[in-house]
Amino acid sequence: MRNLVKVGKIVSTHGIKGEIKIISNFPYKSRVFIVGNNIYIDNKIYEIKTYRHHKNYEMLTLNDYTNINEVLFLMQKDVYFEKEKLNLNTNEVLDEDLITYKVLTNNKKVGIIKEIFQASPKNKIIRVLIDNEEILIPFYSPQIVNIDKEKKELTIKINEK
Repeated sequence: MRNLVKVGKIVSTHGIKGEIKIISNFPYKSRVFIVGNNIYIDNKIYEIKTYRHHKNYEMLTLNDYTNINEVLFLMQKDVYFEKEKLNLNTNEVLDEDLITYKVLTNNKKVGIIKEIFQASPKNKIIRVLIDNEEILIPFYSPQIVNIDKEKKELTIKINEK
């Protein structure tokens, strides 16, 4: 069984030669959308034949599809990629993995991650619950001290009131 991660959604076609538009806010899409890589749509493997980035879209042609009518069945489908092939570094973690992590604070309190959301295209926020109090932490902030992928722990620094 493959361990797949969602990397985007097909939103439309472009032109008449079978090119598709994918909207993606996946943080490691530069490792996914490469000519020759395989993506998964409805658990079926498709090979990326051409790729280009255009405005807010990832533009692809797949397999040997060369006509718009051959790709219409893919519209509005989610696109997946094999997690193992992302080759994440020790300090890189996917949101769907991070949401399962335990949160530790500098004053030895333990909490959980309730939600991770995009506040803007480049600003991700983590909603943490500690002692029935919600704390919002920007993902790219000095408050995040450590991410331990082996222990599945996120260490944060919070200021006392």
